[in-house]
Amino acid sequence: MPDARRRKTRTGTPGSRNQGNTLGKNTDGPSTGPKATFGKPTLLISAALTGIIIFLYAWSGHFKPGDSTIQESPLKKHEAYLTHDATSPFFVTDLPGRGKGLLASRDIKQGERVLREKPLFVVPRQISSSPTALIAESLGELNQDEQDAFFNLSYVHFPQHLDPTKHRDQVALAIFQTNAVAAGDGVGIFPRMARINHGCSSAFNVVYTWREKEEALYVHALKPISKGEELLTSYTNSKRSRHHRRAFLAEHYGFECECSVCSLPKEESEASDERLEAISEAYERLASWGQGRINGADAIAHVRKIWQLEDEEGYWSERGRLAADGAWVAAAHSDVAATREWAQIAVEWYSYEVGADSEQVEEMRQVALQPEGHSAWGTHRRLDVGGMYPV
Repeated sequence: MPDARRRKTRTGTPGSRNQGNTLGKNTDGPSTGPKATFGKPTLLISAALTGIIIFLYAWSGHFKPGDSTIQESPLKKHEAYLTHDATSPFFVTDLPGRGKGLLASRDIKQGERVLREKPLFVVPRQISSSPTALIAESLGELNQDEQDAFFNLSYVHFPQHLDPTKHRDQVALAIFQTNAVAAGDGVGIFPRMARINHGCSSAFNVVYTWREKEEALYVHALKPISKGEELLTSYTNSKRSRHHRRAFLAEHYGFECECSVCSLPKEESEASDERLEAISEAYERLASWGQGRINGADAIAHVRKIWQLEDEEGYWSERGRLAADGAWVAAAHSDVAATREWAQIAVEWYSYEVGADSEQVEEMRQVALQPEGHSAWGTHRRLDVGGMYPV
């Protein structure tokens, strides 16, 4: 069963005075998606696509690296708020040495929606007022159960010299810094999603997306999940080497990853690192098609190479976007059969990652039905680029 050391901890980083108060992404963190993506980006937040949200503000001198301890509350009766009812596919539990996490209460099918969650509250990324006051105001609009759910979340980088019982506003800020994630143009708190622990590469089994029209966060099973198995997502670019993944997670999340991938024996870990590096290099080569440095057939060859390497690694994330890239290249070169084939593959994998009812699935279904309607159709010279399997 995949494992991780403990739940995530996002750290607050001091910002410069001329930046004001900013909610944003750590630039050293995960990428916003495969660089080879040619069309409209998918709001997929996982693996290389997950966003690390940090609270930057000018007067945050209270929070210094290393001046912190991780605070966890014991499970309380209001944890029922997180699972809602007996039909929930997961339950919250304490995990020895790793804080809290989510375990599957039954078998979960690949592509099944595990969670749909509205935020407790959302705040803008850029603010001009005191962050503690803004969060306090947002909390004041919640009912008691919602406030309990918020304050039951763990947090990191709370100054050791302060008493949490006497500095509740600073506790609230630390909780927000630790757990807030992207929600459209703002950042929000999602208590149930916040319980999902980390796993690298082939270890994570769920991904989450923000649906702007519904103003809700969705979590889907990337892989089949057995009853009793832990639900894991990724907090970083999992295509990096074990050394770099662990270093990043230790610096920004405060733990050394011990997931099933990071715990591999030396030789197996090195082989995994080689595959992940090859995947990243193939993505770079695929992206070069957009600059005209390789032709469409070569671009599709790199899509196939990425797919094969990911099969070997057990890395299944981002495949909807990868297949959509294949459809984009094929459409640009007016290859009807290949456009249809890649679009159909994109439909399948987008269904797993972002839901069968998602805009991405509907868009790719339309492309599969009418390849010539693709926005990139005929923008490059005519060429048979091929589908998943070369003829």
